[in-house]
Amino acid sequence: MTIQLQTVPMIVFVGVVLCWFVFAAVFLLRKKPPQPPERKRDRASIYGIVLQGAGYALAWAVHRPYFSPIVPLPQPAEVALAATALLLAPCSVWLVMSAVRTLGKQWSFAARLVDEHRLIIEGPYQWVRNPIYTGMLGMLVAAGLAVSHWLALVGALALFGIGTAIRVRSEEKLLREAFGEEFEVYARRVPALLPRWQR
Repeated sequence: MTIQLQTVPMIVFVGVVLCWFVFAAVFLLRKKPPQPPERKRDRASIYGIVLQGAGYALAWAVHRPYFSPIVPLPQPAEVALAATALLLAPCSVWLVMSAVRTLGKQWSFAARLVDEHRLIIEGPYQWVRNPIYTGMLGMLVAAGLAVSHWLALVGALALFGIGTAIRVRSEEKLLREAFGEEFEVYARRVPALLPRWQR
C-alpha cells in the first residue's frame, strides 16, 4: 500500500507538535521540590538561554507550507525523514524528563550551585554531561523536519549551537570550581552533548 505524499508530513507535524506540548509541560508544569539555598550563579548562561530560544523561534516562525516535505525527496527518503522526526521527538522528551528528574532540586534554568550540590553522573548523565541540551537539540531538529524551511533550520541550529556552547561553558565553569579533578575525570569520560558509541 502506497502512503500518500501529503499524509506523511501531516503525521509528522501532529506527532511533533504533541511532543512539544509534553516537552513544554516538563518545564512549566513539573512539581518543584523545595529549593535549597543558592551558593553561586553564573549569569552569563542567560545569554545562552536567549540564543537557544531564538533558535526555537526561528525554526517555528520561518516555516514552509504546512504538510509539505522539508525538501523535494523521493517517497522512501521522505518516509525515512518522517520516521526520524517521529522517533527523535518522543526520545528527546524522555531524555529531558529523565534528566530533570535525576537532577531534582539542583535543576534550574540558569547556571548555579546550591548548598550540598553534588556532581550528578547517573541516569542520562552517564551518557552525556548535558542531556537536557541533547534533548532540546533533538526537539529542535524534530521541529525543523516537521515545519521549518530548510534555511531556517540551518540558522536555528547555528543560534542554538552558540547558545548551548555558552550555557555549557557557564555551567561547567561552576562545576570545575566546585568539584575540581572529580569533574575533570567525568568530563574526559563522558561527552558534552552527543553520546558516543562504546565498543
